[in-house]
Amino acid sequence: MIFRFSLLIPLLGSLLLVLVSCRQKATQTSSSASTDSDTIIFDLENIEEAGELIAVTLSGPENHFQYHGVDLGLQYLLAEQFAGNIGVRIRMEQVQDTAALLDMLRQCKADLIACQLPDSLLEANGLTAAGAFVDSLHTSWSVRKSSPQLSENLKAWFRPHLTDSLRQVMNRLMTMPRIQHSNVPVMSVRKGAISAYDGLFIKYARTIQWDWRLLAAQCSQESAFDCKAVSWAGARGLMQIMPQTANLLGVQSSELFHPETNIMTAVKYISQLEKKFSDVRHPVERRKFVLAAYNGGYNHIRDAMNLARHDKRNPYSWNVVSYYVLHLSEPRFYRHPVVKNGYMIGQETFNYVNRILQKWNAYVTGRHTPSPLPQADDLINVIPHKAHKKNRFSGEGNAILSRSDSLFN
Repeated sequence: MIFRFSLLIPLLGSLLLVLVSCRQKATQTSSSASTDSDTIIFDLENIEEAGELIAVTLSGPENHFQYHGVDLGLQYLLAEQFAGNIGVRIRMEQVQDTAALLDMLRQCKADLIACQLPDSLLEANGLTAAGAFVDSLHTSWSVRKSSPQLSENLKAWFRPHLTDSLRQVMNRLMTMPRIQHSNVPVMSVRKGAISAYDGLFIKYARTIQWDWRLLAAQCSQESAFDCKAVSWAGARGLMQIMPQTANLLGVQSSELFHPETNIMTAVKYISQLEKKFSDVRHPVERRKFVLAAYNGGYNHIRDAMNLARHDKRNPYSWNVVSYYVLHLSEPRFYRHPVVKNGYMIGQETFNYVNRILQKWNAYVTGRHTPSPLPQADDLINVIPHKAHKKNRFSGEGNAILSRSDSLFN
């Protein structure tokens, strides 16, 4: 009898594995496309218990992207609103194509697809259309058939006016100034000086071996030397430091309106970026890459470098790479297989670097109306190869929105 009982132990272990939650199943390595979604049970009550809704989507202005560390995109914002409606936080996963979207849901690595897919495609893959939809296109979000509670709640929650309202708010946001300037008057400066903070720029530029006038030019572009400036995304002070960036550098966000602390923190961050771009050997070129990453994000700049490398262009020349940065807002660029971080508003970063270099040139030469730097059309005559993987189901929009915008409150 003891011998027979011992044989039951492996069988009991197998039964326990069958009863594990969907979240645990998601960590397994199986990726079979034939997974029967109806066998996976992880519904609304399980999501509420976990306290997190996991959505998956594609990159793009209509779906999801990050801008100055803020998650944006119409489908993301709708998903975030639904998550708030059921009292959980949202986690958005981003994949590169439709096949990956379907696999994420089948394998229970996501609770819903927050991307407009054709109803016929959902039906063919045994999924339920639920949540945000576009009637005229016959597209919708989707969930597993084994999530009826989630499906019912999504259908009860969504109304087309939600999309219309968000689009109107986003259009308003796009016309708003990026920075809210304070009423504090800019400090007067002595003749020949650039700003009231020149001494701080000189002090801290030495630590990164930059020309202090380049740091001053960056500050001018960031805040126009307004130490109390705040951006719509929450960046603060002279060098427009995001609170989360400051925290990672050991600085309290409440200190960012102090001029010296703000400049010191910016230089710490610049120093980190300098190290990350150590493969860009030429120091002047490297500083251009650092400025671009400061504005647009390190990972996006690496994507642009990878595109240049793929097209057999010099990935360490800003004149080359800036072309790809500029065009990372276009689907054939941000959906390219070598691009890992998707869509970005490249025009802003392209202009950001150009304007800082123009100001730096003016500060160095003393000419305050410098000749304009090369524009987009003057950069390089290169037509990147089109991506082999394209997604024909993702809509293209041009609207973004900050969740922290006062219009939401």
